[in-house]
Amino acid sequence: MPSGLVALLDDIAGITKLAAASLDDIGAAAGKAGSKAIGVVVDDAAVTPRYVVGLTPARELPIIAKIAIGSLRNKLLILLPAALILSAFAPWAITPILMLGGAYLCFEGAEKVIEALGGAGHAEEEAAPMDAAQLEQSKISGAIRTDLILSAEIMAIALADVSDSPLVSQGVVLAVVGIGITVLVYGVVGLIVKMDDIGLHLAERRAAATRALGRGLVKGMPVLMAMLSIVGTAAMIWVGGGILVHGLEVLGVHEPAGTIHHAAEAVAHAGGAIGGFVGWLVTAAASGLIGLLVGGAIAFAVHQIHTLRHRSA
Repeated sequence: MPSGLVALLDDIAGITKLAAASLDDIGAAAGKAGSKAIGVVVDDAAVTPRYVVGLTPARELPIIAKIAIGSLRNKLLILLPAALILSAFAPWAITPILMLGGAYLCFEGAEKVIEALGGAGHAEEEAAPMDAAQLEQSKISGAIRTDLILSAEIMAIALADVSDSPLVSQGVVLAVVGIGITVLVYGVVGLIVKMDDIGLHLAERRAAATRALGRGLVKGMPVLMAMLSIVGTAAMIWVGGGILVHGLEVLGVHEPAGTIHHAAEAVAHAGGAIGGFVGWLVTAAASGLIGLLVGGAIAFAVHQIHTLRHRSA
């Protein structure tokens, strides 16, 4: 009996180690997949705060909480099942769909650049007057629709990275990535939108250093929001271009990926101690340039179609 108990304990220990290893593998895969979606995550964090502009401060966090819940529904109830069905029955479609998402990121990023340079952006329709409740619901609905697009790209990037794993592992990794990124993004967004209120509260304290910190937060928030918008736009273009370059390579088109890779290697070898960083910078810059060209071309085509429709109306 004792030997049987020892054997049983050994089996339990083995199962425990196997489970722990599986959790480690899932955690590592989720971290790797999530890190590849960082450009979309930054843009998500940059876009969301504008949905609480014009609303009372007391409603900012409740609205962000509702958007976060909608984002989880998007990821777990819509996109996760769709991704697993795609992986099981049409894995060949993952790369083309990912490239379509990359092209969309390039388009959105290029449009922001065009608007910043004084070009025409999206035409905005005149909205009917709304009361506070209708305005709040409109903001939430708009944010959740935008989140669906960005979340789809995040989940597609994660799926492409674990497409060779068993289906159950794919589902767990996608769920971990979806939940983790949602908590991260909307936690940061909540902190951003309340930072000016925190600054005002600190500015009313007696201690001079605390008041100075509070005033600095209040004055610094517009600068932070502007920088976040720039970083988000750059990340969209860079990530979108990189997705297109990598997708072409996966589909058998080895340029421009080959040229970029060779250029990055040459610069890295010549860069000495910072060669790795300089090589990455070359890859990112090349991907960004390609993303900007592709996005600009799509934006031009969309603008021309919109103009033709407007003239024929």
